[in-house]
Amino acid sequence: MPKEDARAAARSPRSLTGLLPFLQPYRGRIALALLFLVLAALSTLAFPLALKSLIDQGLVSSDPGERVMALRPYFLALFGVGAALGVFSAARFYMVSWLGERITADLRSAVYAHVVEQSPEFFESTQTGEVLSRLTTDTTLVQTVVGSSLSMGLRNTVMGIGALIMLVITNPWVMMQVLGILVLVVLPSLYFGRRVRRLSRASQDRVADSSAIAAEVLNAIPIVQSYTQERRESARFAESTEHAFEVARKRTRVRSLLVAFIITATFGALLWGLYQGTQAVMNGDITAGHLGQTVVLVLILVGSVAVLSEVYGDLLRAAGATERLMELLAARSTVAEPASTLPLPPARRGSACRLVNVRFHYPSRPQHDTLHDFSLDVAAGETVALVGPSGAGKSTVLQLLLRFYDVQSGRVEIDGVPVQRASLAELRQRIGIVPQDSVIFSTSALENIRYGRPSASDDEVIAAAKAAFAHEFISALPEGYR
Repeated sequence: MPKEDARAAARSPRSLTGLLPFLQPYRGRIALALLFLVLAALSTLAFPLALKSLIDQGLVSSDPGERVMALRPYFLALFGVGAALGVFSAARFYMVSWLGERITADLRSAVYAHVVEQSPEFFESTQTGEVLSRLTTDTTLVQTVVGSSLSMGLRNTVMGIGALIMLVITNPWVMMQVLGILVLVVLPSLYFGRRVRRLSRASQDRVADSSAIAAEVLNAIPIVQSYTQERRESARFAESTEHAFEVARKRTRVRSLLVAFIITATFGALLWGLYQGTQAVMNGDITAGHLGQTVVLVLILVGSVAVLSEVYGDLLRAAGATERLMELLAARSTVAEPASTLPLPPARRGSACRLVNVRFHYPSRPQHDTLHDFSLDVAAGETVALVGPSGAGKSTVLQLLLRFYDVQSGRVEIDGVPVQRASLAELRQRIGIVPQDSVIFSTSALENIRYGRPSASDDEVIAAAKAAFAHEFISALPEGYR
């Protein structure tokens, strides 16, 4: 995605909706998590009611000689509220943590499965390190939001709304004043929040740039060391990391200002509400228990607003991460499976391949034809070698036969079937490749050899190793074929 489009997307408030398809399969668990969340919030809101009863009836109204006995049921009620809060909070924590881990795993798998199906053209414009950064760093941010921040945000929203309603009912005049102050808090928060989000997206992009450099250099470490460029590459990586730090520093500074503003303003609202309530008690308008209830409710409301400001920052960071992940999932391979395929005929003595008047250029170099009016006819069983200088198009011919790219003009056929009409799986299974640089996967020798045919038996794998004169040195390995 171009940078201008990315910046425009970063201003959209609905980026997290891209996660909805991953949430839908777990609607039952989400409903259960929401139930526990609401019950935990209601348990918290029950505390000021129990406290009011304790003060007005257990402390103020009781006879001094019987006060200790009178206090017991109120303390038991408070303990019951605390126990309910603990149980419901634990259940909520387990459910949302499970959802965070599960959805993140599904998201990683979906992104990875989609990326490995992209054509080589995709990897010409997208570096491997950037993809890895999105698979790790960005999904971790999403996990934090789904498994923690979103739950905290919803819980504090319920608590804040509940406290607001109770304050309106019990002390509307004080609540109107506190609410007016909170409105003045929210409006600047929206402005700062948009800046945090833009900087979060930029920070994640810079981290991806660093990851791309690291992946590129580590994959070519023999070349780097043979040309003694270790210090140069270290300096290049350090410079990229420093850019990421500078963007992160700006994001942190803006977010710190946002948090400081919200805490200061909400604390001022709390003190104003407490002052008004104290005046009401002194004037005899409300009881001491009523004041205690009001103070706790204001604390809950103010605390909820403060937590929501933190959660809002996390949501903004996760929104940027979600945008980047959705970009990967939205990528479409230019080499698509045909709507209706033609079967390849059985191959007895090998396959025949034919290229007729082919013109082709790589997407990254549209002004330069790698092949121009190129024709080649290889009969089944025939051995042909392509020779020429670097960049002449030798590897390109093989990539066109495998249909990693589609030609601009001309025809490419395998056994008389145009490659654009053949099934990609059947076409590529028909062609065997011995790369110039061997690729070894981090698994056993058996699995590496049978990579092209996972169903091959152990005996078939060993027979193939013997045919390639690899059996003796594989057997001499400490773990052999295993």
